[in-house]
Amino acid sequence: MTSGLAAGPLFGLPLADLWFALTFAILGAFLFLDGFDFGVGALFVLRDDDHEREQLLAVVGPFWDGNEVWLVVFGGVLFAVFPSVYAALFTRYYLLMFAILAALILRGLAPEMYEQRHDETWQRWWGRSFVVGSVAAPFFLGTFVGLWLFGAPHAFSPRAALVGVAVVALTVVDGVAFTRLKVRGDLRDALRPYGVWSAVAYLVLAVAVLATVGLSAPSLRQRLLSPLGLGLVVLTVLLTAGYVVATRRDRYYAAFASVAGLVFGLVALVARLMYPYVDPAARTTVAEGIVGTLSLNLVSIGAVFLLPLVCLYFAVLYSAFGGPIEAGEGY
Repeated sequence: MTSGLAAGPLFGLPLADLWFALTFAILGAFLFLDGFDFGVGALFVLRDDDHEREQLLAVVGPFWDGNEVWLVVFGGVLFAVFPSVYAALFTRYYLLMFAILAALILRGLAPEMYEQRHDETWQRWWGRSFVVGSVAAPFFLGTFVGLWLFGAPHAFSPRAALVGVAVVALTVVDGVAFTRLKVRGDLRDALRPYGVWSAVAYLVLAVAVLATVGLSAPSLRQRLLSPLGLGLVVLTVLLTAGYVVATRRDRYYAAFASVAGLVFGLVALVARLMYPYVDPAARTTVAEGIVGTLSLNLVSIGAVFLLPLVCLYFAVLYSAFGGPIEAGEGY
């Protein structure tokens, strides 16, 4: 049986390309689901009323730790399927990886500490920590993706930092959309303009990133101008417009669906610009970076059983904590 699995890809499927696409799809799932947690944390700084702050914490309370499962899955898939790329990325951007981890720890710790004491100074400082962690995590994550895409040899690049800022804006868009699904009353109405402004900011930043791609990276420019690349750009513009309209008209589910399209559209565009390379800095293609045939087939068989279990977990989680935040409900 082992010799059969080593003979070639399962059913003759292009498993290397499929795993490349799945890796970015998992990254998109994390950015979409944990993105609204980051966005709610960023919105926390804009609200002074204690009741509204408790509502914001209640919005993310049941979900944020579960949503981070997708980041673990992303790292696990990268390690299992593209081990040389995993090693290269974590070696090249070692300090940035620790910055992402520190921001995630701060984002998770701050709400817990915030609720421990009802002291003004204590809550002020832990509230600020919640905001810092919620903004820093997507910024560092976006910077990492930008460095990966542009093939930067070190952990600093203005182009990559611009991607980080765009991701922060996108998480605010996500946070507004999800919060307006979960809350009622004055807070829901108060967040409407923030959704519109953050969507416009994201579109402007996305255009700036694409302009940077076009002006400074000829190889990426060619892929950007391909039919798929241009189609994803047009889709981003249309989804942003749809989000703004849905937000202004209080079409909450339509706005949230538009955010999902924006997030996965962004990740798909990054994957399109990167392909056929999985590590542009080392000029490693997908075919070169993939594990051996036997290991790839075994991982693929395991994924058929494990990924549906992860999805089932999230279906149960979001069903159990579905519906709006009740009056007086807190973290």
